[in-house]
Amino acid sequence: MSRQKSQLLTAREAAGYLRISLASLRRMEQRGTLVPFRTLGGHRRYSLAMLHEYLEHSRRPPPPLAAAGL
Repeated sequence: MSRQKSQLLTAREAAGYLRISLASLRRMEQRGTLVPFRTLGGHRRYSLAMLHEYLEHSRRPPPPLAAAGL
């Protein structure tokens, strides 16, 4: 198992990593954007690999250059 995959974060830590609120993190889960692992006690855990992948896919491409003036 890779080091990044094995490192799990709590919901608070994941929200901090993404720089969003806990409420936003929960909404992302409800939409299916992120699917956390669950501990035996039902606590949510997020792998760094999952969070990094989300950040990479959420980047917006730069706007196209204006054709006028080039």
